[in-house]
Amino acid sequence: MVGPDPTISGQLDRDGRVKPDHDGMRAFKRQLTLYADRIVGRLVKWIFAILRRRDPDRAADFCGGVARRIGPWLPAHRIGQANLRAAFPDKDSAWIEKTLRESWDNLGRVVGEYVHMSRIWDYDPEHPNTGRILTDEIPMFEMLRDDGKPALCFAAHLANWELPAIAAAAHGLPSAVVYRMPNNKAVAREITRIRAPLMGRLIRTRNQAALEMAAALDRGEHLGMLVDQHFSRGVDVTFFGRTCKANPSVARLARRYDCPVVGVRVVRLPGRKFRILAEGPFDLPRDASGQIDVKQATQMITGVVERWVRENPGQYLWFHRRWR
Repeated sequence: MVGPDPTISGQLDRDGRVKPDHDGMRAFKRQLTLYADRIVGRLVKWIFAILRRRDPDRAADFCGGVARRIGPWLPAHRIGQANLRAAFPDKDSAWIEKTLRESWDNLGRVVGEYVHMSRIWDYDPEHPNTGRILTDEIPMFEMLRDDGKPALCFAAHLANWELPAIAAAAHGLPSAVVYRMPNNKAVAREITRIRAPLMGRLIRTRNQAALEMAAALDRGEHLGMLVDQHFSRGVDVTFFGRTCKANPSVARLARRYDCPVVGVRVVRLPGRKFRILAEGPFDLPRDASGQIDVKQATQMITGVVERWVRENPGQYLWFHRRWR
């Protein structure tokens, strides 16, 4: 009687067929993912190295042009189309495609500008509004810096959304920024290396992030976060007339610390300039006990972000599944 071939991976089922080696397949997939991550990591480092050799304008123009041409062929473009149809049901297909081309261009420019962030932020208090950065919000930044309180700052994926965090640190606000770490470790290291000298304390979105955010406010720091994407554990709010999940962290922390809450956004201008706009401090809705109402406050913040997006839809990141 001949037994199973010991060279065959896996065991035999009742019919004598080889059972699938699930453990081996999982190991193969992990190894494949590891190789792919290494390739992507090296590719990103190579791209960043090339972009550093160009000046900020040429890097942004190049990446914007590439994104405009390649973006419409990517699966994310269909997500953008669905999002825009939901947000602007009265707009025709031509307007939607034009807006998405602008959005791809903006996303590409953000990539090209990323390695030059320290050069792009050129605001000079002695000679205001003479460089790339235009703003009339210095009095608000100074008020937040000097009032002796922590503060919460929310922003959205508009224009170059990295600039508000740089603005806080550049004007002397002790600050912390909540950010999502890329899954690729090599890419994450490269991005952290760029962000760390410019944005103050960095807080990764992970299980202990809530404790780190609270600790930052306990130290009197100014905590910034992007609040415009899907948050599966969030509260239900209305965004462009449709229900979605929003991150309630700003409202919850404001309820606990009763500190100022401000919104900061960026508008991309002709001539490769940026305008920094700030709103607040906001008077957030309160419940019958006088405490901040988390759900209503989150809805209010979402409404502010919607207004910002309506003003500059082509500068918004439409390629995220906001409604699920």
